Amino acid sequence: METFTVEGQVREGRGKGPARRTRLTGMVPAILYGGKKKESISLTVNAKQVARILRSETGHNTIFTVQVAEGAAEKAMVKDWQVDPVSGKLLHVDLFRIAMDVRMRVRVPVHTFGEPQGVKMQGGVFEMVTREVEVECLPADIPEEFKIDVSEMLIGKQLRASDLPFDRDKIKLLTDPVRVLAHVVVLKKEEEPTPEAAVAAETAAAEPEVIKKGKKEEEGEGEAAAETPAKAEKSEKKGKEK
Repeated sequence: METFTVEGQVREGRGKGPARRTRLTGMVPAILYGGKKKESISLTVNAKQVARILRSETGHNTIFTVQVAEGAAEKAMVKDWQVDPVSGKLLHVDLFRIAMDVRMRVRVPVHTFGEPQGVKMQGGVFEMVTREVEVECLPADIPEEFKIDVSEMLIGKQLRASDLPFDRDKIKLLTDPVRVLAHVVVLKKEEEPTPEAAVAAETAAAEPEVIKKGKKEEEGEGEAAAETPAKAEKSEKKGKEK
């Protein structure tokens, strides 16, 4: 397994201005914390070295050495990180101290390989439902990934967390064992409307127009009825004038 070392320096300046100037030098603000009776330390670390760790096979589960100038080297993992949404460059990194003799909780990715028989022979669809699981183990026993062959999966077959291959004596599964990780399902087909349904849909679409026309006709009759008394009154007035 490849080993990594991240070079760091104690950070003195705080705020956006000093942080921006730090990034221009190829370093990135960071904080190192965790461990029994150890204080948090504000650092600047080499951005390229951290990015290389995050792109490695073990990713954020990688255990590496943090070497601070004029200080003792410490084992750590990347706990959290922030990146610029436009450029993708690192903005800040949280580093967590690791004790090699203390069990810890981590999330491990799940990868599958092979073409399921339910897809190849039965025309089903393979769906990945959960892409990582949580486990507890010593730092040295953290798996890079869980890989499982799904070639024998048929339609209706489910891959659950309990099906993952790992040493139960070293690793404890924290994710619910019955959690579905992947399955093969039947491809749903859109049902074509029957002739009766098509006629019903056309009738339903035409009804609002009929009602609308009827309403207009009723309104027209109402207006005509309202005009009749007015005309009668006007004729009566003309008769009196004569």
